[in-house]
Amino acid sequence: MNLRDKMLAVIDDVNGSVAERGELVEMIAIALLTRKNLFVLGDPGQAKSYAINLFRQHITGARQFERLLSKQTDEEQLFGRVDLSSLIPGSIPDSALEGDDVYRNLRFDLKCAVDGLGQMKNAQDTFAMLDRASDKLAAYRKAVALLRPSEPVVQTVGKIPEADIVLLDEIFKCNDGVLNSLLTALNERKYTNEGRTYPIPTISFFAASNEIPNFNDPQEKILEALYDRLELKVVTANIEDRDTRLAVLKNKQSGAFGQVSTTITLEELIEMQREVAAIPVPDSANELADDILCELRKSMAVSDRKYLGYYPIAQARAWLSGHDKVESSDLLALKDYLWRLPADREKVESVLNRLCINPMQEKVNGVREMALDSQAGFEEACGDGSRADLARKAFIKLRGELVRLYQKQCELRTSAQSNSEAALVDGLLADLEDISRRAHEKTGFTYTPLSEIAALN
Repeated sequence: MNLRDKMLAVIDDVNGSVAERGELVEMIAIALLTRKNLFVLGDPGQAKSYAINLFRQHITGARQFERLLSKQTDEEQLFGRVDLSSLIPGSIPDSALEGDDVYRNLRFDLKCAVDGLGQMKNAQDTFAMLDRASDKLAAYRKAVALLRPSEPVVQTVGKIPEADIVLLDEIFKCNDGVLNSLLTALNERKYTNEGRTYPIPTISFFAASNEIPNFNDPQEKILEALYDRLELKVVTANIEDRDTRLAVLKNKQSGAFGQVSTTITLEELIEMQREVAAIPVPDSANELADDILCELRKSMAVSDRKYLGYYPIAQARAWLSGHDKVESSDLLALKDYLWRLPADREKVESVLNRLCINPMQEKVNGVREMALDSQAGFEEACGDGSRADLARKAFIKLRGELVRLYQKQCELRTSAQSNSEAALVDGLLADLEDISRRAHEKTGFTYTPLSEIAALN
């Protein structure tokens, strides 16, 4: 089984235990494949955290940190606290000695002596041997402490700085003191403590909430930057289908709910990320993304940062779909990336469906619409045909516009990626020629194909 098939098997496995959550499960996979952050919006009890945790259980070796945030949550609970022993002159924290082979061997000798104490407690030199082992360990630790510069050490075991996957429930309940640290962690994968900056290995941050802040409220506007750092966004709802609800209930009653039958390793996930990043993004995909951007900006705000960061999501969808390059249909995955407020979701999905399902049809229709508008203007300018001078001027104007549209048609023909797309573009040429022929006949000029007129210009 190749890596893609393994990931698809994990997705199927998770979908088998979370009903009507296919969109969420796919976005969890895409987030992990692209190292993006994901926000899940939905009412309590809609399996938001459960789906994320279940997916993580399918990744062996992945360390997870999970926390329900509140106004009382502080940085130490998320990122770790300073080891006080590291601040005492002449002392050294245990974490600084973890990789020291000499210290490890001396500690092993002492442990062996302690473990064998029960059998050797009556021997004459037993406690003298314990003293020697203890003195050696203490002396070495003291020597290392004297040589080591005194600097604070943060205990990060079990905290975000050592987690591969982070789940923060009710993320917008965090206080102002935690906010800045979370912003840096989500955006840069770094954390600063006591003047030192530490890298964070986290692949993806997942966040969940049953509401989003009111950014018009000055007190909540501070959370806007945090919200924007969560690039992918999914909205959940209660299970709608009755049969599906009953099937889930039956699975829970039988004990089959949430079983893990397929797993991937953390190393395999990293290799999957490399394969996703290697998927080619053709110019046509970038141009389509720009068309989507321009269309959305007619009615909503979409930042340049959003547009410039679209392609990893399309690459991940292409990889999951088995495509050897990004195709127009892969940009449909942007429906959970381009919207910012829930009210924009339908608008984004509508534009994506219109432009991505058959983008060549949309482009052909656009050129054809411009040609028909030009034809209508020509007919209106000609009037009843009594003024030959007006008809001539209108004809020259129409001919120039048709030549321009013919050139667009040639560009579309060159970019056609299938026989069906080529047929669409060829049909457009036939329509342009028909409009040109009718105009020639109306004004009494000899018909000349658009290709010959264009060659003369």
